[in-house]
Amino acid sequence: MTRSAARAVLAARASPEMTGAPLSTDEISRYARHLVLPEVGGPGQQKLKAASVLVVGAGGLGAPVLLYLAAAGVGRLGLLDNDHVSLSNLQRQIIHTTQNIGKPKVESAAELLSQINPHPVLELHNTRLDEGNAQELIAPYDIVVDGSDNFATRFLVADTCEQLEKTLVTGAVNRFDGSITTLQPYLRNADGQLNPRYRDLFPKMPDPSMTLTCEEAGILGALTGIIGSMQALEVIKAITGTGTLLIGKQLLFDSQSMFFYPVTYSRKPN
Repeated sequence: MTRSAARAVLAARASPEMTGAPLSTDEISRYARHLVLPEVGGPGQQKLKAASVLVVGAGGLGAPVLLYLAAAGVGRLGLLDNDHVSLSNLQRQIIHTTQNIGKPKVESAAELLSQINPHPVLELHNTRLDEGNAQELIAPYDIVVDGSDNFATRFLVADTCEQLEKTLVTGAVNRFDGSITTLQPYLRNADGQLNPRYRDLFPKMPDPSMTLTCEEAGILGALTGIIGSMQALEVIKAITGTGTLLIGKQLLFDSQSMFFYPVTYSRKPN
């Protein structure tokens, strides 16, 4: 195929008539590798442009999530984190730089995201998620990605997303291991059964005294990139409607053996 013919194909696949979020000439060139994928194409890219995603945490997991979602052309990205960049973050939180040590993480992240892609609207929430603001912060977005580092926030995000009927992609890392699952507990599966909840996977919040933080246990930096990138991939799949989501499956990853294995879980009776 000649270059002129390829450009014609790209333009046709990105036709504004396909969906309600037309692509500019710059966007057609920028997202060219998406547009040639039949499973994404113009309609899928326009869905990405029309979508909104809230990322809870701009740290180890949130960094690759934000980078890939911005690069993919998600139209509106919410960055939620109340922490500041520290020197020890830079071993894994690749969205931040040495020059930004001491700066709020949401501001530091926004600087790089705007350089990667000027098209997404960035909404900065320099605050900590709690029971008083969770619904207000989560409600305006289509999809939520949880990259937090503690179970209290994970349970709060999961419960709020279930109440508001928001798709949630949640991940976690510890030392050399990581996990990811996608939650839509307000929808039913092919058998007519409600999809599982986060509390079907974790019935009770673990005792904080029994769990170690990354500061205490350590974390292999590149591991966060793997799990965070997978979270971004799940979001893109959910928006474009391609592939199968990790609903009712928690994908576990052991980086020392480079082994992935899924754990199936289901909705438990109330």
